[in-house]
Amino acid sequence: MIRAVQHNCARSYAWTMAALETGVERKADLVMLQEPPEERGGIGISHSAYEIRKRKRVWTAVRKGSGLATDERTDLSRGANDDVIVTDVKRRGEKMMRVINIYDQRDVRTRERQARKINWSRIIRQRGGGTILAGDFNAHSRR
Repeated sequence: MIRAVQHNCARSYAWTMAALETGVERKADLVMLQEPPEERGGIGISHSAYEIRKRKRVWTAVRKGSGLATDERTDLSRGANDDVIVTDVKRRGEKMMRVINIYDQRDVRTRERQARKINWSRIIRQRGGGTILAGDFNAHSRR
């Protein structure tokens, strides 16, 4: 079984660190964050318990020592710019699972929803270990 935490950080450093600490407290294998803070001046954000895969609007953190083998599938998220991270994860003795972290909102400049530009029928696994789809879909937003 894979344990996961998901949170929209509203670009807040404090909320980002709180979400990662919640992951530690709950022994989460994955922490999926949307709207993380921007890294400025070459100063990055890291956490001792997690290896963090970063895009501009989504981060997926994998707990160090979780026993998960991971494969980031950039071939599947290509076209979504920085709004989607697709990762295949597998622990010994378990089936592979696909984990999708998404932030879906119109781009201010182009007015396009980047996350809708990718081939979702290729991404969502129909057999095997299944799919975890987590994120902020902005269902309330007109943007």
